Amino acid sequence: MLVLALDTSTAACTVALVELGAPASVAVGSGPERVLAQRCVWDARRHGELLAPMMSAVLTEARVRPPDVAAVVVGVGPGPFTSLRVGMVTGSAFAAALGIPAHGVCSLDGIGLGTAGPVGVVTDARRREVFWARYQDGARQGEPAVGAPAAVAADLLAAGVRRVVGPGVALYPEAFASFEPVTRLVGESGQPDAGPAGPAGPAGASICPAPPLLVRVAAAAILDGRAPGPLVPLYLRRPDAAEPRPPKTVTAATEAGAGDPAAAGATVG
Repeated sequence: MLVLALDTSTAACTVALVELGAPASVAVGSGPERVLAQRCVWDARRHGELLAPMMSAVLTEARVRPPDVAAVVVGVGPGPFTSLRVGMVTGSAFAAALGIPAHGVCSLDGIGLGTAGPVGVVTDARRREVFWARYQDGARQGEPAVGAPAAVAADLLAAGVRRVVGPGVALYPEAFASFEPVTRLVGESGQPDAGPAGPAGPAGASICPAPPLLVRVAAAAILDGRAPGPLVPLYLRRPDAAEPRPPKTVTAATEAGAGDPAAAGATVG
């Protein structure tokens, strides 16, 4: 079974075509997926321009036609509003055009699932905040959250976590200076070590949500043929763009007093 997976929740735009085999336990270092083709480009401002050509490229490389794809897996965040919307709209449109299911998966799981022991996954939330979640041997402990880097670091330390990974680490090196970086995901060969492929910063900062790991999270539902619910983005807060306020109501008294100096309290000499 062929699955197209993508994520745009971080500065990285990632796509992979994965062959999903027999069911397997979702555990660190093991999974039912085989990567046929994969792309990852770091450019937060060009997700809308890059994603469709990258999807086409992985299909071409694997010599697969769109109708051969059986399901789509999309990272639903948490992530910034604009970049997250690109992936979700594109993924759902691709699935709808083919009449196949689109499964939404927490983007942080695309990193956390590939870690061992207690680890904090940290990505950029902008506004001087980070999205984060705590993992134990690849399993997420609780719901994702958003917070100030120093507060997140304190929460992780209080929970006994001493290792962190994700692009949010590089943005706030002082907050996470006391942590050991995770430099590579377990069982995920498609991710390069920190370096030219990712943003400058500490080791592990170039690790982004891996589409094959997102597929692993959704594998059981896909193989069982379970119908997914609607794709719901994990914004964790309101978008930066505020909704316009409704027009002010002009009362009769206001209209009457607008041209009346006496009503406005003016003195006529």
